[in-house]
Amino acid sequence: MSTAEFFVLGVTHQRAPLVVRELLAFDEAEVAELHGKMAKLRGLRELVILGTCNRVEFYGVAETPAAIARLEAAFCANRRFAPEAFEALSFELTGAAAVQHLCEVAAGLDSQIVGETEIFGQVKAAFAAGEARRTVGPGLQRIFQKAFQTAKHVRTHTGIGRGSMSAANIAVELARKAFGDLSTARILLLGAGDIGEKTARAFRRSGAATIAVASRRLAPARALAAALGAEAVPLPQVRARLADFDIVVGSTAAAHAVVSVAAAAAAIYRRPQRPLFFIDLALPRDIAPGVAELANVFLYNLDDIATIAARHQASRTAEVARARAIIAERAESLWRDAATRLDRLTDGAARSGI
Repeated sequence: MSTAEFFVLGVTHQRAPLVVRELLAFDEAEVAELHGKMAKLRGLRELVILGTCNRVEFYGVAETPAAIARLEAAFCANRRFAPEAFEALSFELTGAAAVQHLCEVAAGLDSQIVGETEIFGQVKAAFAAGEARRTVGPGLQRIFQKAFQTAKHVRTHTGIGRGSMSAANIAVELARKAFGDLSTARILLLGAGDIGEKTARAFRRSGAATIAVASRRLAPARALAAALGAEAVPLPQVRARLADFDIVVGSTAAAHAVVSVAAAAAAIYRRPQRPLFFIDLALPRDIAPGVAELANVFLYNLDDIATIAARHQASRTAEVARARAIIAERAESLWRDAATRLDRLTDGAARSGI
């Protein structure tokens, strides 16, 4: 790069399996720490950090390729992740290609569940966090705002969201296949956040009558339970209550598994004639992977959900291609404008001696 360049560096579900994404994931406190450390790296002018269940991505403006390399090394050190392993799984894009990627991510085209809408809000939240921490400057400001406009345009003028499946709806679909009529199934939701609420409402719409909500903080669990006519359960009581439920859906932001192998085994022992069905929508995972090895237990994780979603995507292939074409055209125009602005910013910094 001869001048400051817009880039994206990241690891996503496209190349990294669930177990790797779990190792690289970070919570809100950690992302604040990352912002503080990364923003001080030499040659890194601007930065937005996006972390979801399916991706860890760094969008920024760098003075040289060496600045991006320093960012990569710092992140690997922070996560105690081998740099060579990160190199094998990560991607790096600059210029128009990076702009196009951002637009596709915001529009839901790069998601495991293509066309899903949650990612748009996640990208906006990541951008807002960068603004709040003053790591967003005029370069990223312009690029992200135009990317949001492009994502909205694509969703309005194509059918990429038509008939798309959400993780919540797929969870219900899986439960129906296992239990048939859900009116007698007892459901426990781990997590009272956005995913937990959407999943709870999807189960309620499908006729589920008995729902309980558990959360690390009891107040959100009580609020969601009150809105749904459900029961609120303190998270520490989950182990003792696990045998009371047929379907358990994980969606917390806990750093470690909420349901251990021992807890699931104890629950099955108390209900030997009835299977226990787990759907884990969390990252890091709420349900210990070893639970899947237990008899009379069924466990689905995020990658399983993505596989099911891919089957529903076939009918929207043409719309996805049309959306990508629109984004590709807009990305080129957006990048020409952004590149000119970055050149002006670089020239201005040079003249002022920065």
